[in-house]
Amino acid sequence: MTQFTDEELKEKVQGGYIVESVDEMTDGYRKALVVQLTVQADTELMSAPAYWMAARHAPSTNTQVSAHAIIQDELAHANIAYRLLEDLGESKEHLVYGRQPHEFKHPYGFDQPLENWAELVVANGFFDRAGITLLSDVYQNTSYGPLKRALVKVDMEETFHLRHGEVWMRRLAKAGGEAREMLQRAVDWMFPMTVEWFGLPDSMKRHSGQLAYRLKGLTNDQLRQVWMSSTVPLCEQLELNAPAHWDPVKEEYVLDYPFPCRYDEAAKRWLFEEGEISWDDVFERWKARGPMNETYVESVQRSRREVARWLQEEAAA
Repeated sequence: MTQFTDEELKEKVQGGYIVESVDEMTDGYRKALVVQLTVQADTELMSAPAYWMAARHAPSTNTQVSAHAIIQDELAHANIAYRLLEDLGESKEHLVYGRQPHEFKHPYGFDQPLENWAELVVANGFFDRAGITLLSDVYQNTSYGPLKRALVKVDMEETFHLRHGEVWMRRLAKAGGEAREMLQRAVDWMFPMTVEWFGLPDSMKRHSGQLAYRLKGLTNDQLRQVWMSSTVPLCEQLELNAPAHWDPVKEEYVLDYPFPCRYDEAAKRWLFEEGEISWDDVFERWKARGPMNETYVESVQRSRREVARWLQEEAAA
């Protein structure tokens, strides 16, 4: 049983106290941490099949090896987060193999097909940058000691993924022609996808547990600004069209399209012309999951079923 009340724990962590074990947690703290770690673990896990399928389009053996190294890192990062969840009393076996596809908590962006090399490297440049933005904030601010220590390794490797994306975005932009056109098409749908990744605007945020328990330090809108502060300049340097600009009056990055808005999954196109939609509409789309949700989850869970079948056959032999 915890030695603190919920309010006492919130006050202590805001003052710099580091939680090291479940015995120090209140139910509220533990639940908020489980949600955060589940999203982190699921995101890392589901990036693997998404990147794997796109890696088939690598332009050379060397580049395919680099893509596979990133996939290996993502699976290791997922294992770290699931292992931390085990320390909180959760079952890694159930989390990975016992849930239905729609029960996973990864962002909607990793339910989309990555269909060519340009989309893979923009995913590294945009999605992995979002991951670094989120996890760097957690690393700097989290009150949970085991997570802070685990993120030292994760942060270094995610930086490699980001640099891989940036280097290849520069190469494709410089190549011109069809390569540059594919790159721009990837930016067109993946930029708004990543902006949406950070969730509700602060004015509508329903849950403040992660901030109250100091599991992270920045709000959704602040994190969105951090992401845009490096992504928009990158696109400008590469002369790629990104639907956002710096507003010197507001002293922040401003989106050049209705936010949030509707997305056409089949065409991979945001329907800016239809105007702004409600966040309830966004939540409905997220809840329905994206077109590759079942395929990606099945690709992860398939090996467990095959091993179980082999063991059964071995026992029956």
